[in-house]
Amino acid sequence: MSLRRRSASAKRGLLAGVALLVLSAAHAHAQAPKTGPAPDGLAEGQLYMEADLVVRDDKNKVTTAKGDIEVRYQGRTLRAQELVYDETKGVMRARGQTSILNADGSVEYADEIVLDDAMKAGVATGFSARLPQNVKIAAASAVRRSDRVSELNRAIYTPCDVCAEDGTTPKTPTWSIKAERVVQDKDRQLVYYRNAVIQIFGVPLVYLPVFWHPDPQAVRKSGFLPPEASASDRRGLSYEQPYLLVLSPHSDLTLSPQINTKVNPFVNGQYRKRFYSGAVDARFGYTYDEDFDGNGDKFGDATSRSYVLASGAFAINDKWRWGFTAERTSDDLLFDKYEIGGVYENRGPYVADDRRLISQVYATRETRNSYFSAAAFTIQGLRPGDNERTFPLVGPLIESRWEPDSKIAGGRLRFRASAVALTREQSPLNAPPLRLDGLDSRRATGEVDWRAVYTTNAGLRIAPYLEARLDAYSLDDNFIGVVGVGPRSKTLSRGLAVAGADISWPFIRQFKDFSVILEPIAQIALSPELKQVELGRNALGEPVYLNEDSIAFEFDETNLFRANKFPGYDLYEDGLRANVGARASVFWDDGRRASLLIGRSLRTERNEVFGAQSGLRPKASDWIVTASAEPLPGVSFFGRARFDADDFTVQRAETGANVNSKWGYGYVRYLRDRADPNGRKVENLDLGGEIYLTKTWGVTAYGNRDLVQKAWVIRDLGVVYRDECTRLDFIYRKEDTIIGRLGPSESFTFRLTLATLGEPLYGN
Repeated sequence: MSLRRRSASAKRGLLAGVALLVLSAAHAHAQAPKTGPAPDGLAEGQLYMEADLVVRDDKNKVTTAKGDIEVRYQGRTLRAQELVYDETKGVMRARGQTSILNADGSVEYADEIVLDDAMKAGVATGFSARLPQNVKIAAASAVRRSDRVSELNRAIYTPCDVCAEDGTTPKTPTWSIKAERVVQDKDRQLVYYRNAVIQIFGVPLVYLPVFWHPDPQAVRKSGFLPPEASASDRRGLSYEQPYLLVLSPHSDLTLSPQINTKVNPFVNGQYRKRFYSGAVDARFGYTYDEDFDGNGDKFGDATSRSYVLASGAFAINDKWRWGFTAERTSDDLLFDKYEIGGVYENRGPYVADDRRLISQVYATRETRNSYFSAAAFTIQGLRPGDNERTFPLVGPLIESRWEPDSKIAGGRLRFRASAVALTREQSPLNAPPLRLDGLDSRRATGEVDWRAVYTTNAGLRIAPYLEARLDAYSLDDNFIGVVGVGPRSKTLSRGLAVAGADISWPFIRQFKDFSVILEPIAQIALSPELKQVELGRNALGEPVYLNEDSIAFEFDETNLFRANKFPGYDLYEDGLRANVGARASVFWDDGRRASLLIGRSLRTERNEVFGAQSGLRPKASDWIVTASAEPLPGVSFFGRARFDADDFTVQRAETGANVNSKWGYGYVRYLRDRADPNGRKVENLDLGGEIYLTKTWGVTAYGNRDLVQKAWVIRDLGVVYRDECTRLDFIYRKEDTIIGRLGPSESFTFRLTLATLGEPLYGN
């Protein structure tokens, strides 16, 4: 039969059956009340019950339901064989295969449950639960003493599987926690254990008379986080134990002291605070010690050594944003010595090169058709030979863009303006013997560009464009003239323009089970002859051009079809040129694909402004070739190279492969670049992966080899065990002697991650 309740008291008694959920132990997930119709179609406050028999004893005020009882209320379903509510005593009793299925899929079971009618106190015997994250809890009894305190007696907890794959054969969990008593205190947001025993494969490993951790239902709570242990030639045995200190609902502080046997302790920390308009995240570290080499041998004087890696981002309103980063360290190799990870990450809009830190402050304004930014930053170099005095202080750096809503002459019109000031303390030339003042430069730029796109009925795509630009420069402390004659200070202006068109004509052919696209591409560009900003002459009598923003320049597929291949403003490509190429792509119906691009740049005159190693000086540039393919599911290849225009020798090459399967993953990268004018050559091999030999045991490997110095920068070899609730890593690392690094070193790291315990409990 089915029945909707007619009296408030009877309804309260039946609802008490649903309250079995509140007897869930420390790791139960609170269920939010429904605010609309539940998936079963019941509106808020409605209850649905089915039972073989419902009897109401009006004289004794007892309501009894028997036989295959099912009660649905607010997304929960209660099942039992008998449900009795004594209105006089205010007690509800459910027995006989009692279970509750929650909306999130979790289930609680009990042999019998007794609750008061206020659903604030009760007892369940033979209690067990299956909760989210695959958590299982069982206890001889579960007691709810109040709406704030619940406890389990003779309980066991595990997120590991307790049944074999066939679902019927019992299985000993990888790890579990048994305790004589478990108490959940919602006021203190803590879970307490009495006489707790941590078991590994059923074998008692650690006994803890008293043990506690933050309540998983709490948003955040102070407490210890998972530690990390390691051994290395540099620091000896190391143990790092993080502790989270919650300062307020919106801020916390994590302190991670690193205890070492060979060197003094090092304290890492992280402070986080969220404001109504943004957030601040600051990492820092400190120690007082002498310097030490790759073997942990100390030298020099003891002094304070520290670092800071901080960032903040805030919204002023729906258009304006501002933020900052602060990145500094006292020692170039501090991060390597103490194995501090996550250092060279993007924390703001401006990014420094590898092994360099950037501190910046910025503000931006962005709308649908406009953009404005203002910033200032400094850079600290951690590479061998870096001299911070030669790095400029950049500020202000202003960039803006605006586009009208309507089309102009059938195309898109865009206006840009930018300005920058760079101030140097010391010149990199003839330093340190002469210690000359560094070059100071200031630039202001205004530009406009127009672009339209036309496509013919035959599929020919033509995109004409026009660009015009005006630059103004002011230079001071120009000591290039120490070698060649040149003014120390000067101001100048110049006008630049380019006109051209992008042309492409894709041809598509559909075959039985694949498609082929062939696309010839061309770009025509014409610019008046331009006099670059010349600072002076070098010892060979060659001109030295102002170049503050195009130093890191590489000719490849990303700028092959750019009218001005220089990424910055100081240098500009002029003359008549054509960038030509062709792209071929094949797409199979089963998801496989392959593509190839070949192209080069052609000019009417040589351009000596490009570097000798760029491949762009001659009338006909080097060849650019890129290719990629996915021949099998989970397998991909890529390659890009630049070939000499005359003899087709490889000037630069990068290639790699990726493999992903159910057994693991792997990758390999190879990079080769010819020597620059200073004789520095790059040839590097980077590879790594993780392969599982069985369902649970595998090996991991990572290596980075400098093929020029014939040394491994880093090589890791590890053994890993994993299952549904545990990951155990044993990692061996060895480093060779590399210029500017710490020298050869060996280390061993042990890392244990336990599901629900090896993860941060302060997730928000």
